[in-house]
Amino acid sequence: MNSLTRNSIGYLQKDCMTNRIKKILLITPPYHSGVVESAGVWMNVAFVYLAGSLRAAGYEPVIYDAMSHWHTYDDIRRRIEAEKPDVVGTTAFTAEIVDALKVLTLAKEIDPRIITIIGNVHPTYCYDEILTAKGNPVDYIVMGEGEETVVDLINCISNDGDPSSVRSIAFARNGSVSVTPPRPFIKDLDSLPMAWDLVDWPIYTYKPMEHSVLAIVSTSRGCSQRCSFCSQQLFWQRNWRGRSPENVVAELEHLRGRYGVNVVMFADETPTLDRKRWERILDLLIERDLGTRILMETRVDDILRDEDIMEKYKKAHVDHIYVGVEATDQAMLDLFNKNIKVEESKRAIDLINAHDIVSETSFVLGMPDDTAEGMRKTVELAKFYNPDLAFFLAIAPWPYSEIYPTLREHVAVFDYRRYNLVEPVVKPKNMTLEEVAKELGMAARDFYMHKMNTLDAMSPRKREFMIKVVHIIATSSYLAKTMRGVMPKEIHQMLEKIKV
Repeated sequence: MNSLTRNSIGYLQKDCMTNRIKKILLITPPYHSGVVESAGVWMNVAFVYLAGSLRAAGYEPVIYDAMSHWHTYDDIRRRIEAEKPDVVGTTAFTAEIVDALKVLTLAKEIDPRIITIIGNVHPTYCYDEILTAKGNPVDYIVMGEGEETVVDLINCISNDGDPSSVRSIAFARNGSVSVTPPRPFIKDLDSLPMAWDLVDWPIYTYKPMEHSVLAIVSTSRGCSQRCSFCSQQLFWQRNWRGRSPENVVAELEHLRGRYGVNVVMFADETPTLDRKRWERILDLLIERDLGTRILMETRVDDILRDEDIMEKYKKAHVDHIYVGVEATDQAMLDLFNKNIKVEESKRAIDLINAHDIVSETSFVLGMPDDTAEGMRKTVELAKFYNPDLAFFLAIAPWPYSEIYPTLREHVAVFDYRRYNLVEPVVKPKNMTLEEVAKELGMAARDFYMHKMNTLDAMSPRKREFMIKVVHIIATSSYLAKTMRGVMPKEIHQMLEKIKV
């Protein structure tokens, strides 16, 4: 038995002998925006945790990643018909919600007796909008952290209990919406069982790395920050919990030995928050020398704090670090509640670069007071910051975010599928949406043309990485149309020679 789950089999174990529910099909909605999928095929790690908890409680979960398979609704229909599940569950951030609800509608069309459940950030905060909509296909919304809640809910339904006794759910009954009291966060994340054996491993790869097998791993949950445009500080109520270093590294060893995983992306917002814990993780990775490449994000101030141990990052095979800069103007950083100074962002990126680790950041544009001139100035400052990768994103007005009241009167698009950080949906006072979209495209074009013209200043490793990544961006990302035909001839010739 896997050492990670040996002590977890009893987790939330219930008497399921009388259960009428057995099979639970977890489906990712088939939503694509051309952003993250351009760099690789990423699994939904939340399903690995949910499936682990459901199986430990005696159920038969199935993970079906329709999104990563690029399946159509006809494909999804056939899979539901073949599986004959008792329950269909799905997940949705805001841009996914339309497709997620369509998946559940499909399940109800196939068999109205199928119980439908949805979770994640958008349903957690927009439950009333979902449950009161005409033709609503959702039976239950799991609010917040899902492992304990979904097991309690299925046990309750399976044994003909009263769902109002289950904490952290919402559901509609007799024309009104019921919301139960919130559930406390799970204290011991090490205890959560995981269902890695249910993952369809061959499809998960990281495109810049040949022969890669990619896993997503969560080493902690939560965020203690207050970024006003982000959903995470609200979802986790500014609470942060970390798994033990030994548990995290044992999982990476298991993934490497059992499934050949050689690149891992940490899903955490701030895996580095606890310096002592984080340094222990690095020390264990160095000691055991797994060779697994680590992709991660963290905060600018944690990188500055860790200046004296950045060499450990490198030795532990931390290969790629994203830090959220978001803006090059201090007033905008303050509006975003980033709690950092402009000059600190530059120093953090310099530190990452100095250790030959790939640096990445993003800049949020399209705010109500933005202008074309200001956006172009941001691009020039982005070049000065000198990250290896920079993405220029359209502000997305999540309806539950702290900054939403500031944006509400400027929202010009109400189709949630376009709230994807790519398509502008907020109209600045002095720009059209088309002008914003054009400036976002030009920003990416100008930045990456600049990077390709500075290849000689990069280390051989970074030079090879940049050529591969720009090839991916220019040919198979949401930026492909923008990039095509605007790069100098010699750069196009270079990219044509690359086999990605």
